[in-house]
Amino acid sequence: MNSTEEILSKVLVLLVLAGSLFIANFVTKKNGLSKDNSYLFLFFFSFLILFPTTLGNSNLIISNFFILLALRRLISLQSLLTPKEKIFDASLWIFVAAIFHFWSILFIAIVFVSILFHVSRDYRNWVLPFIAFFSVGVITLMYALIFDKSLINTVIDSAAIDFNFNYFTNNYQNFALSLYVITAIFFFATQSLTLPNKPLNMQSSYKKIIVSFVIGAIVFLISAEKNNSLLIFTFAPLAIMATSHVESTQVNWLKETFVYVIFGCSLLTFFSQL
Repeated sequence: MNSTEEILSKVLVLLVLAGSLFIANFVTKKNGLSKDNSYLFLFFFSFLILFPTTLGNSNLIISNFFILLALRRLISLQSLLTPKEKIFDASLWIFVAAIFHFWSILFIAIVFVSILFHVSRDYRNWVLPFIAFFSVGVITLMYALIFDKSLINTVIDSAAIDFNFNYFTNNYQNFALSLYVITAIFFFATQSLTLPNKPLNMQSSYKKIIVSFVIGAIVFLISAEKNNSLLIFTFAPLAIMATSHVESTQVNWLKETFVYVIFGCSLLTFFSQL
């Protein structure tokens, strides 16, 4: 790859990353998961700079982009408008995401959770994810046979499971992960405990966000060639939960403390890892 192609490739990846951020913001605003503010942008950016190696992993960035496209369709399923199209689209995006990182296929569980929440009585809705799987499988196989025969082996090899966490290269990575885990546990716990206080028509959407975060954590735990970049699948769900918590905090100084501490620690850790 020459320098021009490399630059274009990096620009494209950055555009995909920016698109992921705007999709996450669109999901929260469109479905009433947050108010009109910039907290989600700030939290997502804070988590991103906490693990700067994420910027160098284009496959994970692209895979996460497709997962967010799927999540966007599934969150909007509560309107019950064109549910079959939304189920098929979400399933399709998830299976496409799995081409770039195999274990993102686990997010298909959110599709079935969404069907269970909203349109479980129509048996055809349960079949749609399998049709999407067949469609992506056929197209991928045709592409591999014509253009890149190694693609299938690459996808199969990435299906390995590895629970080895001995990948840290320095103490800063260890600190970054510890900080993120503490932050994630706090916001996950508060979101889960306050869920019954949410409006009834919004509870299913928040449940999907929580399930999405849990699946993202599982993807990180089981993926081979483990590194902190794999946490990208949890960035958007955690940013949404963090935004929800901050917005519900009535004390202004406490609200600002949450934001400044998280952003400040992320910024400090980012420069420490350079």
